[in-house]
Amino acid sequence: MYGIIPDAKDWTWVLERPCPECGLDTRSIAREEVAERLRVNAAQWPQVLRRPGVTQRPDPATWSPLEYACHVRDVFRLYDQRLLLMLTEHNPLYPNWDQDETAIQQRYSEQDPAAVATELVVAGEQLATRFAGMHDEQWKRPGRRSDGASFTIDTFSRYLLHDPVHHLHDVTR
Repeated sequence: MYGIIPDAKDWTWVLERPCPECGLDTRSIAREEVAERLRVNAAQWPQVLRRPGVTQRPDPATWSPLEYACHVRDVFRLYDQRLLLMLTEHNPLYPNWDQDETAIQQRYSEQDPAAVATELVVAGEQLATRFAGMHDEQWKRPGRRSDGASFTIDTFSRYLLHDPVHHLHDVTR
């Protein structure tokens, strides 16, 4: 449902070249930057959620800024869970997550923007703190998605960063 990203079914493109929409080049992100980039991104969402029209969709197929913010909050939460799995299990297989189904079930469009802003910042900080505490060897630990995509914590972190950066671009352009 959210903005169309080239080759969205092939996750590797975001690790191989700059995003043609938001411009983020994940290849240029050092692992030491991950936590701070998450914090900076999370800190920008409350301002977005205070704007007028935050519940309005630009068209029927595109999420509103509120829905994008709910998604980013849930991405932060989900990736924190997945990161914890990668740190405590060997090569875990992450449970499936259907982001569109979650948006419907959780009624993203009906959530309180102020509450979402707070929850997003808290979730972003929790995830950033976990990344900030990483040690050198931990960045090599593997994990897998059910669609066959495999990550190390290093590639997982850069793949993750694209999502909130891209969605902030979606709602601020």
